[in-house]
Amino acid sequence: MSIDGANPRRRMRTMTVAVLFVFSIFGAQLLRLQGFDASAVSKDAQTNRTTTVPLLAMRGSILDRNGTILASSIERRTVTVDQTAVPEYVKSVDGVRTKVGVAGAAEDLSPLLGIPVDQLTTDLTGTAKYRVLARNITPLNWRKISELGVNGVYSEATSDRNYPTSTAAASLVGFLRSDGTAGGGLEVLEDQTLKGKAGKTIFEHSQDGRAIPNARQETIAPIEGKDVKLTLDSDLQWFAQNAVAQKVNETKALSGTVVVTNVKTGELLAVASYPTFDPNQPGQASENWTNKAFNDVYEPGSTGKVITAAAAIEEGAVTPSTVVEVPNRIHRSGTEFKDSHDHPTEYLTFAGVLAQSSNIGTILAGEKVKASTMYSYFKKFGLGATSGMGFPGEGPGLLTNVKDWNGSQRYTVLFGQGLSVNALQAAGVFQTIANDGVRIPPRIVAATGDGHGGFTPAPKPQGIRVVSAQTAKKVRDMLEGVVGKEGTAPEAKIPGYRVAGKTGTADRYDAKVGGYSGKTASFIGFAPADDPEIVVAVTLQRPIKGYFGGAVAGPVFRDVMTYALQELQVPPTGTRSPVVQLHAPQTPSQDDPTVLRDNQSGASGARR
Repeated sequence: MSIDGANPRRRMRTMTVAVLFVFSIFGAQLLRLQGFDASAVSKDAQTNRTTTVPLLAMRGSILDRNGTILASSIERRTVTVDQTAVPEYVKSVDGVRTKVGVAGAAEDLSPLLGIPVDQLTTDLTGTAKYRVLARNITPLNWRKISELGVNGVYSEATSDRNYPTSTAAASLVGFLRSDGTAGGGLEVLEDQTLKGKAGKTIFEHSQDGRAIPNARQETIAPIEGKDVKLTLDSDLQWFAQNAVAQKVNETKALSGTVVVTNVKTGELLAVASYPTFDPNQPGQASENWTNKAFNDVYEPGSTGKVITAAAAIEEGAVTPSTVVEVPNRIHRSGTEFKDSHDHPTEYLTFAGVLAQSSNIGTILAGEKVKASTMYSYFKKFGLGATSGMGFPGEGPGLLTNVKDWNGSQRYTVLFGQGLSVNALQAAGVFQTIANDGVRIPPRIVAATGDGHGGFTPAPKPQGIRVVSAQTAKKVRDMLEGVVGKEGTAPEAKIPGYRVAGKTGTADRYDAKVGGYSGKTASFIGFAPADDPEIVVAVTLQRPIKGYFGGAVAGPVFRDVMTYALQELQVPPTGTRSPVVQLHAPQTPSQDDPTVLRDNQSGASGARR
């Protein structure tokens, strides 16, 4: 007889104890789940069935002064998938609701996403709760995808940034990177205004990926980005960009810029920079991201003589009619200085010194002003400091403190070498002279959106008095002589308008070679000369086929200024230019005390 058979009651008791033990374990686990850990388990379950979908805040547009769109966002969708839900996909087949799962989903989605069925099958299969299927899907296409009702297929709102003017204002307006972050220019400068604040939708879903009716659903609406309106004129920007691009290619220059400024407000009407790139396809560009008018610094050369002329006149050292004896060479601090060409001793008026761009004549006038005083004028004209706009990468230039000037630098700064500026600063010097001696810091943002369809004007910069109105007028009259027959830039004349300006041809410092290499050619001027409205500054870096500022930059100035006067409907004043005496009426005697001469010939020229 077996043991089991001999004691059936014992066997029953053993089985009963075993069953009770198992049930006790189940009971304890149930008590733990529903009692002690109920809150945590419930929270975990809710987390597993909760989905958060981000809601994009559409980026604001960038507009020109007339409302022309320079940058805007177009709604797009990123299609994602919860792979665990796709097998539950059901659709009508011959009138019968049939579960078609991954295979059916891949077949239906393929033509809408533009992805082959076999690849989609792989993408839809697995255990991943989140995976991107396709990007940059149009809202219309997403609507068709959504109507299929494929379990676990969702979308996230995204946008595609569009730049209608393409290369014309690329380095000024900027671009967006592939991840949607600002990559340069005004996109960076005004990022906080433009980008807005993203929202989100939170909802609970069932195992098949569908939203659970009457379950938790919460939506935090996005705050849309605000528009930014610029002072820029897009038509003028386009013309300036093409004009400088043509001249850069024609002269085989390294680069070029054109800055157009409103004299009375400091508003930037155009800031062209070439070479450039296409902001619609920034990934295809490897350089030229920055706007060179803000970022490149260079020695201005003879356009800097305007500061010396204004300071010397303001300080009473000279007048436009002061006769200056200009020899072929002078010596200062052990350095020999000369003009751009050899010549016998000439007797020019100070107006003639500026018109013919004499380095020697400028030194003779400028050294009559103390070095510390001259330094203060450089500062007041805006050199050595950024504009205050905060434009990405803007350079302050280089203006060595007067205490650190070496012997020759005391004289080279007088004719625009030994210091550095950017094109914006160089244009600002002429804006100051054109505006009766009051410098208006430049600005490019005119207004920002108020969120209700209107705009809030940006604060206007305060003017800074640099020289008197009388001094500014004298310098303006002198600058008209530059575009005359005996001046250095007759190419800059505009029929029907009075034009004033200055050429610049400077040695160009190249950090790559650690010394001077090539030239910087420029022309900066304003019109109408007797009632100035517009400043145009043209700068070409390292032109090869011609490099004198008048011949190379003058024609670009003429073309851009002509277009600007027409675009902004500035009429001619109808007045006649003043007669500017460039040469001494007669050879003065050697003992004439009113003549400005080199009294330090052969001397070292003590620092002042």
